[in-house]
Amino acid sequence: MVAVVGGLAYLAYDLAIVGGADLPGGDLRLLFLAAYVVVVLAVGSLVTWLVVPQPTGSGSRVVRSPWSAALGLFAAIPICYLVLVAILEVIKPLFAGR
Repeated sequence: MVAVVGGLAYLAYDLAIVGGADLPGGDLRLLFLAAYVVVVLAVGSLVTWLVVPQPTGSGSRVVRSPWSAALGLFAAIPICYLVLVAILEVIKPLFAGR
């Protein structure tokens, strides 16, 4: 959800810049994309760290390890990429043609 909401926010910003809007700071699309990627990767890593505990065997104590966070990080990379491709290559041309 974070990737989709961030992607739609980027699309709105990109369409505003392409449409000639005079926004504070000028054209900050590259900074927006960098921040988008960092946020999606960080949230994916954090959520996976919280949700995926390390197997404990017969014990009941919940143990989390950095490997859970790494799993979330590596899972968030293709999600981020696929959302950006869908936004920039599929949805943006639909709005840019108007």
